[in-house]
Amino acid sequence: MENVLALKARACYTVFRKKEEEKGMTKTKALSVRETALCGLFAALTAAGAFIRIDLPVQPFPMHFTLQIFFALLSGFILGPRLGAVSVGIYLAVGLVGIPVFAAGGGPAYLIRPTFGFLLGFLFAAWLAGKISRMGRRTSLARNICAAVVGMGAYYLSGVLYFYFISNYVISMPVTWGLVLVNCFILTVAGDLVLSILAAMLAVRLRAAVDFM
Repeated sequence: MENVLALKARACYTVFRKKEEEKGMTKTKALSVRETALCGLFAALTAAGAFIRIDLPVQPFPMHFTLQIFFALLSGFILGPRLGAVSVGIYLAVGLVGIPVFAAGGGPAYLIRPTFGFLLGFLFAAWLAGKISRMGRRTSLARNICAAVVGMGAYYLSGVLYFYFISNYVISMPVTWGLVLVNCFILTVAGDLVLSILAAMLAVRLRAAVDFM
């Protein structure tokens, strides 16, 4: 009698485990769909930000002040470092295959355009913003602002170094460090700093709402 009861209990436990595993798989799939949708949304927002811009007619390459740093940082704050970087990666991939989602078009030739370093910088900015903002247990405006400034710094470092290297050693259009710093940093850093702080502030409100979804 005891053996029969033990076998029934084991059978019930096995059925229970299978149901729990099925629930877990369903939940994982739903989360995966949710993550994919959010990454696609922020990739689209980053692309849209390229067309909300102020053109700066400087030489040798025109510069563009856009809203993209705002959306790149926001993706890191809301989605976290991994998914934030993935959303920017999706945006970069779409542009490099030829869809004109960059400020000056698209296509693989963009890789040898000096300003492409700023597009790469969005990826670093998103990852750093997500990583630093999640170092504490709770969302903190001060931590978010620190993360935004660090992320923006990485964005500018990537853009300035890439611009100098491509101009001088790839396309043979020599530029000085002084010209690069003026065109690629001084002209736009104040506006980008404001956008970065706004992204940090908005993320405090939005992150809780997105986590609840």
